[in-house]
Amino acid sequence: MLTQSFRMTARDWRAGELRFLLVALIIAVASLSAVGFFIDRMRSSLNRDAHQLLGADLLVNGDQPVRAEWRAEAQRRGLVLADTVTFPSMAQAGEGEQSLAQLASIKAVSQGYPLRGQVKVTRDAGDVKGVKTDATPAPGTVWVDANVLTALKTSVGGAIKVGDKSFTIVQIIAAEPDRGPSFANFAPRVMLSMADLAATGLVDNGSRVTYRMQVASPSSNDFAPVAQYEQWLKARIAEAGAKGVRIESLENGRPEMRATLDRADRFLSLVGLLSAMLAAVAVAMAARRFMLRHLDACAMLRCLGLSQNEVSALYLIEFVLVGLAGSVLGVLVGFGAHYVLLELIGRFISTDLPPVSLLPALQGIATGMLLLVGFALPPVLQLRNVPHNRVIRREQAAPQAMALATYGFGVAAFVALLLWQAGDTRLALLTAVGFLAGFGLFALAGWLGLLSLRRLRGAFDHQSWRFAVSALQRRPGATIVQVVSLALGLMALLLLTVVRGDLMGAWRSATPADAPNRFIINIMPDQREQVEQKLVAAGVKDAVLYPMIRGRLTAVNDQPITATTYQADDARRLADREFNLSSMKQMQTSNQIIAGKWYEDKPGMAEASVEQGIAKTLRIKLGDTMRFDIAGQIVNARVTSLRKLEWGSMRANFFVIINPQAMKETPQTLMTAFHLPPSGTGLTNALTREFPNLTVIDVSGIISQLQEVLDQVVTAVEFLFLFTLASGVLVLYAALMGSQDERTRESGLLRALGATRRQLSQAQWIEFSLVGGLSGLLAASGAAALGWALATYQFKFEWTFSPVVWMAGVAVGVACAIAGGWLGLRNVLKQPPLQTLRQG
Repeated sequence: MLTQSFRMTARDWRAGELRFLLVALIIAVASLSAVGFFIDRMRSSLNRDAHQLLGADLLVNGDQPVRAEWRAEAQRRGLVLADTVTFPSMAQAGEGEQSLAQLASIKAVSQGYPLRGQVKVTRDAGDVKGVKTDATPAPGTVWVDANVLTALKTSVGGAIKVGDKSFTIVQIIAAEPDRGPSFANFAPRVMLSMADLAATGLVDNGSRVTYRMQVASPSSNDFAPVAQYEQWLKARIAEAGAKGVRIESLENGRPEMRATLDRADRFLSLVGLLSAMLAAVAVAMAARRFMLRHLDACAMLRCLGLSQNEVSALYLIEFVLVGLAGSVLGVLVGFGAHYVLLELIGRFISTDLPPVSLLPALQGIATGMLLLVGFALPPVLQLRNVPHNRVIRREQAAPQAMALATYGFGVAAFVALLLWQAGDTRLALLTAVGFLAGFGLFALAGWLGLLSLRRLRGAFDHQSWRFAVSALQRRPGATIVQVVSLALGLMALLLLTVVRGDLMGAWRSATPADAPNRFIINIMPDQREQVEQKLVAAGVKDAVLYPMIRGRLTAVNDQPITATTYQADDARRLADREFNLSSMKQMQTSNQIIAGKWYEDKPGMAEASVEQGIAKTLRIKLGDTMRFDIAGQIVNARVTSLRKLEWGSMRANFFVIINPQAMKETPQTLMTAFHLPPSGTGLTNALTREFPNLTVIDVSGIISQLQEVLDQVVTAVEFLFLFTLASGVLVLYAALMGSQDERTRESGLLRALGATRRQLSQAQWIEFSLVGGLSGLLAASGAAALGWALATYQFKFEWTFSPVVWMAGVAVGVACAIAGGWLGLRNVLKQPPLQTLRQG
């Protein structure tokens, strides 16, 4: 049996019967492998580069120096360490009555800081970009924010005093990679060497200091040692009951970057999903064509005495051989193609990608076999049911129950493939349901279209029109399959092209280039009008001033709240510090209500809207009453809504917002977040000179880092879409070639019966235009619906329907159908009818 299968495989290969299936499988696996290799390396690169926003792979924060045994264990594991100590203090310049002082955020750094990313410095206060450096402040020198120079009326080369020690200012800090957007970092920075910290005399046992130990892997591409150390450290902290220690990683330390990376991961997964769908359609169409071309051969084998099981075994072995060969070749082609892709976008990626792993190769081979089993097995099992009398009578038995059941297996394999490729259950299921629903709806629409054509056969008194309609009516099953496959392929392509642009535009708008890059806090109520005027004069648009109210949470549902109420460190810290509350009539557009409803702001009633994350941490539910102590005033606010914040927007966000009527008598300052255009760089100095109490925070460095990561992802996705687009075009060709043999025989027969080349040519144009137009219309509708579902439920974007999708769908559908038909039947019109019939 095995020997006969090898012979059949060799014979089919020489006859060209396997080439179409093999090419389809190679293309399918190559597209998936190329995307898989690139996504695997790109994801690793994105996570590696994103760690620059922490300055490390892991941070260990505490209000006491990190324990020696924790540090020793990290060193034993070969991890790289650096330290920072941060605290607020006054910086002074000048002597006597001419001296000036400024509250600053002092940061002492060790050698090697930061472990990820680089500090940007400059000596020109007007240079907002700066240059990257691997150095740290030398002993006796400091690096400062430009605001420090303005506030203290000094310059680079001047002297500054921090505590008991004097320093020389040698650099201006343009960007600091690990400086997050928290209010603790809003004071202007003064950075000094760790060797000088003791000489300042500012740190003792009672000082309010934040100690950070930065931890990084020796390799920027392998984070496993850091993850293992993190698990070890969490266990030691729990065993020792250590208080005030917090472990920060990319997941919990930088929510704005985590949101960007999560969205990037979903986009990259979407590319893999669409590639998988196109691959499934290609293999299914190729296998169906193989089955149709082997009906006569199976009938001969049955006549020669082979049983159904033996026929099935012969073709299954043949398909396994083809599957292994196609999968391995596809992986090799995909491996080479991903290097071509890297060459194409190499100039867009500023960082080196990590080395190739074997996982995408193994996934490619497994995917090829899964595709073959799931989508080629049903047609092969139909071959076992070919009757003996097909040798004489050109009839085909109806599919048996077993063969039909394998289509259910194919669907299950398809869904499993999507889940595997995506790594995101919700995204995979949403896309799978969309395509499976599209399959059913497209089939129904194709059937209804054929019914309507039956009545339109005599609508035009034209022989070519009747030829075309009759041809479609004679093959209802083949016509519906062609419409469905063409529509599915076009739907994927439209989702990759027209709809992709809308998705990308919506993603960019989530963290736009004009996102707020400045924060101002400590604005007094009587300064509001003057500050607003200054902002408008500097070209700032839509700068909203929000109340900022300091209050301590003292009780929930009349139950006192202290740090001992909770077990988790995050909850303990929240209960032990003051909240930054706010008040506003209308909810910010970047917020979204996920439970309850926004308050009505009625007099005598305090209502609160709480961010979902902090509500979960503090175990707060809708209807609970939160008691806040605001400078001696007690406010009891009932929770009426829970909100989801868009951290990536970089806008002002508040954990708890209380209605204005309840907060109008509380002491409050104002704050705002806005985008300062490059032409308004002098605004910061002007504001701090006129209003010394203001603190202006520049977060343009964070925005720049977010945009760099976003641009890198968008570039990768754009080119991955282009690669998948090429595989989709080949899928369309496979769909159009599926009925080539039958059309060839019919055209030859019609020519033999007297039809002219002109009539056949016109009939082909009409037939393929009808098929392509219907497929394009269905594809556009499906792409628009699936794009809306993805944008609304998965990516959380605003979505607008564009008529371009429908116009492009119909136009491309007709063009593809006509092109495919011409490629398949062009020779029929050039050769004698007898030769065509003999070949058929």
